[in-house]
Amino acid sequence: MTFALARAFPALAALPWTTVGMWPTAVEPMDALARELGLAAGQLWIKREDLSGGVYGGNKLRSLEPLLGEAQAAGATRIYATGAFGSNQALATLLHAQRLGLEAGALLFPQPHTETALKNLIAILGASRLVRALPHWSWLPFSMGAERRRATRAGVRSVVLPPGGATPVGTLGYASAALELCEQVAAGACPLPQRIYVGAGSVATSAGLLLGLRLALRTGRIRAMPEVVAVRVTPWPVTGAFRIAGLAARAGALVSRQLGSTLVGGRLGKAELGVALRVTGAQLGKGYGFATAAGEAAIAASARTGGPPLDVCYSAKVMAALMAEARAGGVSGPVLFWSSKSSRPLPPVDEAALAAAPERMQRWIERARRGLGAHVEAKQLPPAA
Repeated sequence: MTFALARAFPALAALPWTTVGMWPTAVEPMDALARELGLAAGQLWIKREDLSGGVYGGNKLRSLEPLLGEAQAAGATRIYATGAFGSNQALATLLHAQRLGLEAGALLFPQPHTETALKNLIAILGASRLVRALPHWSWLPFSMGAERRRATRAGVRSVVLPPGGATPVGTLGYASAALELCEQVAAGACPLPQRIYVGAGSVATSAGLLLGLRLALRTGRIRAMPEVVAVRVTPWPVTGAFRIAGLAARAGALVSRQLGSTLVGGRLGKAELGVALRVTGAQLGKGYGFATAAGEAAIAASARTGGPPLDVCYSAKVMAALMAEARAGGVSGPVLFWSSKSSRPLPPVDEAALAAAPERMQRWIERARRGLGAHVEAKQLPPAA
């Protein structure tokens, strides 16, 4: 099955790419929520990235396809994800890389206790014994290098991914997602959105959407450039507009090299890519991983109106931003909510895997369980201490 980027530009089919998701993901109206927000029917839509995988979905599968393809092409046999204890990227990498025959591990640092992070970490520990607990995020650069050297000494060819898979290659996955959306618009599945609301954490999603939409505009696949509203879930400068546009431009350089003189309009620069980007930190709250009242209200609104489950760290803050702008009269045309958090059930976990987890993670789980146990199904938590 070809990916949307290659369907639009056949020369890009030469890129190493693997398939781990189920594409295309649906676009659906959210008319019940639109009514609550005072919007007309057909003004609010959702891209169901939460249903992108049978084992585990979410937007992280988009970046994994080119990243895992690149790793396989380089002859790697082991891949490490990096991020916070409850990282969606880490969980997606562990579950899907192993299905392709790769060993998979993770280097993770602590984050605030939330239900989603707790469930993800339990699933991560159940998926791999190659999980290392770092004391703090600042240890990550050193630990990534150390893990590469450790694998080399053991005769293992490994790849260590940065948080969120935020590399130019990983960003191409989201450029492909944008072109998939444009195909759906052309087929009449949904209108061309005036605005797309998406989370900005490691920023590969927002950067890839900027690139893919600009490529679609240049080649006449869409008539106007949607605004990409990147809702911060991590603080500046990680989610600075300059960094998002810069990553989009670096991914665009890969496209330029592959297409050469056939690329309409020549190389894509930061200025051109950044003009359709708006970054908002209005929903960040106390920072990464911390719940907000507006996010909790967005979770309830989505559940009440038949939408997907949202998580406090990412998707709830994105929906909260959309809802706030709609209620303030800031939505005049069709808008699209990019549903990024997997809504698939997590795989069952052998509790022996939890007992073998790094001590730092066991302590984090114990504290999280005590603080959240009343709000989380007991069968999805580790046993009480």
